[in-house]
Amino acid sequence: MLATQLTLTLSHWLAGEFSNQKQAIENSKDYPHIRVFFRPLPFDFFSGIGFYSEQVYDYDLWTPYRQGVHRVIEQQQEQVYVENYSLKDSIRYAGAGREQSILKTITPDCIERRYNCSMVFKREGNLFRGSVEGKNCLIEKLGCQTYLVSQVELTETTFASMDRGLDINTDEQIWGTRTGPLKFEKCQSYAHELPQN
Repeated sequence: MLATQLTLTLSHWLAGEFSNQKQAIENSKDYPHIRVFFRPLPFDFFSGIGFYSEQVYDYDLWTPYRQGVHRVIEQQQEQVYVENYSLKDSIRYAGAGREQSILKTITPDCIERRYNCSMVFKREGNLFRGSVEGKNCLIEKLGCQTYLVSQVELTETTFASMDRGLDINTDEQIWGTRTGPLKFEKCQSYAHELPQN
């Protein structure tokens, strides 16, 4: 199935390395310097558009605190649906956001679907706004069962995200940022690595 213009635009904007260095300098008490990588996977990985993602503190690039694989799927009503997958042995692939040689070692049999954790993106003018589907993306943290609330804003040159975990019974925030979204600027594009059709 050919990707539509909506899917291609989202994918081109997402493909890149992002840094919140400016935010970290302006408010180092609340925001550490983080780098985020969305590296395109080969077309035959999903027979479509896919990404490997990695989030790392700038001072420790070989120890990512979050890694994932994402499959971009076209939806109805001008939406783009992004499935999320976890890596079974994630530390083996640390650095794949920066090193193509490591990226090539990731295969479909080393990922597991994170059901109920997909993101739904809608185009709003010059940006995409994304959020996790429903309240069933469950994460146990700090001895508590929580559901993920994830909100993303993506433009051609910026990426802002805010993840929070809310108690499944009380909706009280248990983990995640309380000071506002992480605000990243694109410092390198990987759009040329996406499938060209």
